[in-house]
Amino acid sequence: MAVDLLLGLQWGDEGKGKIVDVLTKDYDIIARFQGGPNAGHTLEFDGIKHVLHTIPSGIFHQNAINIVGNGVVIDPVIFKKELDNLKKFNIDIKSRLLISRKAHLILPTHRLLDAASEASKGKAKIGSTLKGIGPTYMDKTGRNGMRVGDLELSNWKDRYRALANKHEAMIDFYNVDVQYDLKELEEEFCDAVEVLKTLTFIDSEEYIHQAQKQGKTILAEGAQGSLLDIDFGTYPYVTSSNTTAAGACTGLGVAPNKIGEVLGIFKAYATRVGSGPFPTELFDEVGETMGRVGNEFGATTGRRRRCGWLDLVALKYAVQVNGVTQLMMMKGDVLSGFDRLKVCTGYKHNGETISHLPYNIEEDSVTPVYTELKGWDKDLTKLTSADQLPENLNAYIEFLEKELEVPIKIVSVGPDRTQTIYR
Repeated sequence: MAVDLLLGLQWGDEGKGKIVDVLTKDYDIIARFQGGPNAGHTLEFDGIKHVLHTIPSGIFHQNAINIVGNGVVIDPVIFKKELDNLKKFNIDIKSRLLISRKAHLILPTHRLLDAASEASKGKAKIGSTLKGIGPTYMDKTGRNGMRVGDLELSNWKDRYRALANKHEAMIDFYNVDVQYDLKELEEEFCDAVEVLKTLTFIDSEEYIHQAQKQGKTILAEGAQGSLLDIDFGTYPYVTSSNTTAAGACTGLGVAPNKIGEVLGIFKAYATRVGSGPFPTELFDEVGETMGRVGNEFGATTGRRRRCGWLDLVALKYAVQVNGVTQLMMMKGDVLSGFDRLKVCTGYKHNGETISHLPYNIEEDSVTPVYTELKGWDKDLTKLTSADQLPENLNAYIEFLEKELEVPIKIVSVGPDRTQTIYR
């Protein structure tokens, strides 16, 4: 059985959590394949808003198995808080949440290293969430990291100590003012590790392989967005993992020829958190309105998101890199009320107009070329079927489909799982 992928196609915050929650009824297994608690997947149903950072977004469905794959990095402290938040829902966590032994652990000193590194960069900082993600992936590729499976060994604390000592020496090297009480952080970490050890650890690549042989349906859930991919994103303002389709193969142990549908999610406009180039960013009242109406604040950091018009150059690039087969447009309701909408369909770059994403999209390198379309006034949040969509919204969707050459199958008109229109 093929594994379907669900990916963000912009700079994250596209609404992946909601769509995974909506689609979970069609899948036996939901598996996270990369990233860590820098992700914030928001789900809303029955009047309650839930934010998940590491746990897959299918956890609220009784019949779904949720896997944290080997490509994910886990902070036991944050993981424990997530578990605590789920207690009131009486979820059978032991049977429905499985953790890959090959997933790497974020130590307290990884977070301290992250803060020291970012502080040392001054104005050149990249906008890290300071969750210790980058330093953990650095240890992973440097072959120093601690993994979930290490917690089953009798000497795991010795392994921890050796790595933490190394980190403290590195923190001193940065020579910045990072105040911390490591003993207190370590006590919290060890308590959280004991909770983590009560969960079910698996050899996830073998588990998924057997599930495929048994005909189980599997959805791989990505975190962050394609434009934050370590290889194909707007480097160096990127995350530390592969957020694109290729990351699902390495993050779960799934062979490339076993990938089925690739579901790409994008907002009807564009947002970005933190530093980095953003060619279509708006600094006027339109951008302010998008942010206010769309409640554009990071689910993990609380930081205000930068807002701008939809960038089709970047979106086409993400569709191409991922091999997207179906698209899902989020937050169409936020654009209601604008008389005219703009869509970036090209860049002016080195004296010519181009339609592909170049190596450099900094402000002094590219200028967006816009196509204007008519807006719509209708409140979309109460709509329940595609035939109720306003004419100008349908025209907007059809324009995007023609440009992207991929069908838009779902239009989201609000945060609740019920506010989802199938086309």
